[in-house]
Amino acid sequence: MNLAASIASPALAIDKRYACFRLRVGPSPIDRCGVFACEAIPPGRKVIEFSGEHISRLEARRRFLRAWRRGRARAIYPACADLYWTIDPSRGGSGAERINHSCEPNLAPRRIHGRLLLFSRRRIRPGEELTFDYAFRKGEPLVTCRCNARTCRGTINRR
Repeated sequence: MNLAASIASPALAIDKRYACFRLRVGPSPIDRCGVFACEAIPPGRKVIEFSGEHISRLEARRRFLRAWRRGRARAIYPACADLYWTIDPSRGGSGAERINHSCEPNLAPRRIHGRLLLFSRRRIRPGEELTFDYAFRKGEPLVTCRCNARTCRGTINRR
């Protein structure tokens, strides 16, 4: 299946119950596919909730290692909801798991009552790709960044 056909599949669609603006999934110059604004988004507004099954950090690690052993680790997009819970978007995700990393992001994550919400940092134009800083922890294996931002730090990890 080619990228265009796979992006059109319902599995890669944005769940409108979690999005506050019209968004679409499409091919991305950053990495495979990304999420794009279909309308202007004002600064400081909630854009989408990163949703999915809430699991413990231990269970998240177990799932990642199992996927890694099968060569599917790139298909896992977990996010920390709080100090204990991790969100696994592969089960009930909103489509926000397709948002790519950037060192100059236009979205900022906020953790509120165990939910991970993404808010606009500035005005976002229609057609612009949505991004946020993944900020992987120091000490974890370095992941190369491909955002091509002016201030790109070269890695998704925090410095």
